[in-house]
Amino acid sequence: MTDNPWLVVGLGNPGPQYAGNRHNVGQMVLDLLAERVGTRYSRHTRAQAVVGEGRLGTLPGGRPGPRVVLAKPSTYMNVSGGPVATLAKYYGVEPDHVLVVHDEVDIPFDTLKLKIGGGEGGHNGLRDISKALGTRDYVRVRVGVGRPPGRMDTADYVLKDFSATERKDLPILVDDAADAVELVITDGLLVAQGRYHTKADR
Repeated sequence: MTDNPWLVVGLGNPGPQYAGNRHNVGQMVLDLLAERVGTRYSRHTRAQAVVGEGRLGTLPGGRPGPRVVLAKPSTYMNVSGGPVATLAKYYGVEPDHVLVVHDEVDIPFDTLKLKIGGGEGGHNGLRDISKALGTRDYVRVRVGVGRPPGRMDTADYVLKDFSATERKDLPILVDDAADAVELVITDGLLVAQGRYHTKADR
């Protein structure tokens, strides 16, 4: 087995005023992963991002899981591509070992979908990453936040905090998303899709 690292990126906006927004659920997942890995984030010298490194999960025989670089861009969501491309180059990570965790309005709250490649579904952060990497063929863990109610603008909706009702279940959703990231890295995308694409299996 090669020891090429995975670059795991959590999307969001910088600053405490955005921390609880639906748009920042990717960074919530990354914070939990950092706890699991046992690392703290520090500012990267080359990229506009904070990073933490370690090994995630456990392989057969009890061996430590693959190396991971956990990253949270310090830029606004819509210009995430530069930091991601810089980090991928710095750590020698190919696009198929880049995994992006992000909010997804086209999926109901409390639901996960995983894929590699495909369109960005109007998600400007993903669009910028695809442009910067020169490919769409990276892994996405899509964390469902649901559609905005009534005629609320989607941009306004994702920049609001989760509702009181959602916040009760949010820790479970974040934990499930972190589990999904871990399973992709240790067992592969197909295994992870099989487990997380139906709520009955979760």
